[in-house]
Amino acid sequence: MKTTTLALAALTASICFTMQTQAQSSTLPADSFKWTIHRSGELKYLLHLPKEYSAKQGELWPLMLFLHGAGERGADVQRAAIHGPMSLVKKGTNFPFIIVAPVCPEGELWENEPLIQLLDHVGQKYAVDTNRVYLTGISMGGYGTWKLGLARPERFAALVPICGGGNMIDVILGTRDKGDTLKNLPIWVFHGAKDDVVPLTESERMVTQLKKLGVKEVKLTVYPDAQHNSWTETYNNPKLYEWLLERRRK
Repeated sequence: MKTTTLALAALTASICFTMQTQAQSSTLPADSFKWTIHRSGELKYLLHLPKEYSAKQGELWPLMLFLHGAGERGADVQRAAIHGPMSLVKKGTNFPFIIVAPVCPEGELWENEPLIQLLDHVGQKYAVDTNRVYLTGISMGGYGTWKLGLARPERFAALVPICGGGNMIDVILGTRDKGDTLKNLPIWVFHGAKDDVVPLTESERMVTQLKKLGVKEVKLTVYPDAQHNSWTETYNNPKLYEWLLERRRK
């Protein structure tokens, strides 16, 4: 027993000495490695051009990027028109802006880089007013709207996330790293009070934190009787499009 006690005491003394020695050192051992990622993919998308698009040569048009929900994922690009603005285009609505509605592949989530490259592609191919690019989405697309909008606020004139949510670290780092760009980005959020798929609290906490961190124009509209489908009433509301068209990127 005495031998064991002495051994433990010696070990403790050795650890203490080692810790003191390391504390006095100004640097720690370091190394590095080089990593590479090679990825490519394809985003199919639906496109709406206003009826007046061809007639008004030289005019730049506002653009809306619409992100659908998880239930519409797949290989069939027409699924991007099941809900949202493209479903209204199918019924004859002539929106006064370009609409791009990509379809997310089965089993995947919306990712920022492919969407940014899609915007670049459409901006080069069509007469897009880059100061009036609007981002909106529903459910999984609402999450995608928060994710992309907070990471790249300089690309958008307004965000409209519907029944979605986001990561709080994206809010904190976005307002810190993007500064006034994010704080001046108009955001109009919509959610159903009785949503049993994505709780209302997901939108509430995003809006509360953004206001706390100084975002100047962020508001939340709650439909008291709506469940998860809070997008039909939203996209049927002419005031939403009036609000969007008044917003320009600063």
